[in-house]
Amino acid sequence: MTRVGVVAHAGKTIEGGLPQLRRTLAEHGVTDPLWAEVDKSRKAPKQVKRLLSQGVDLFFVWGGDGMAQRCVDVLAGTEAALAVIPAGTANLLATNLGLPRSIEGAVTTGLRGVRRRIDAVSMNGERFAVMAGAGFDADMIRGANGGLKDHAGRAAYLWTGARSFRAAQFSAKITVDDSPWFSGPASCILAGNVGALFAGVHVFAASPESVDWNGQTEGWLSVLNWPQAWIVRENFLINNRPAVQLPPAEDWSRH
Repeated sequence: MTRVGVVAHAGKTIEGGLPQLRRTLAEHGVTDPLWAEVDKSRKAPKQVKRLLSQGVDLFFVWGGDGMAQRCVDVLAGTEAALAVIPAGTANLLATNLGLPRSIEGAVTTGLRGVRRRIDAVSMNGERFAVMAGAGFDADMIRGANGGLKDHAGRAAYLWTGARSFRAAQFSAKITVDDSPWFSGPASCILAGNVGALFAGVHVFAASPESVDWNGQTEGWLSVLNWPQAWIVRENFLINNRPAVQLPPAEDWSRH
């Protein structure tokens, strides 16, 4: 019998919020889910591990991409299922998976949808399902704190992105499958598992089927540099082994 748990970012909300989620789950017969709320996504892994130890095998994750990434990092490699309720700002994982944006739709999909495995990428011992970035991307994500996103929504990234555009370049060396792929100055490096952003924008040359179900992680690398405004792109197949060596950086964003 499926044991349902909820791990929720208490600071995120859509529609009627977490009370509506409780009601919707109850309407679908889930009257006693194990429940955990956190005020920061970095606190989610501890709660996921606790619920796993109590037998939860279906997790409803309430929040944005940061919350989903923290939960993916713990659940990857287990037999537990993850159902995303996109209550965040960008919700890139839900967008790329084609998940419903409503509470009712997300709950119905989580309880009755077909379970499929998605690929995850491990970098520096931490897994992500969307993308990771250094330089401009990391500075932009770090600058868009919770308060700014609460007030401005997705426009928060435009604001911090414009400010981060002046970030200093850094030296980078990247190898793919043990072969040199890039060496030189970079303003931003993006390593992606999926390609779609919002408003129809694809940051990588990826198809809508970028989220793969075949157990092989199809990834994309982009190196961007400005003011020269050139871009190096390539897609690669990891084949369940570390094919990409990325340069060390003080800060990497993970989604």
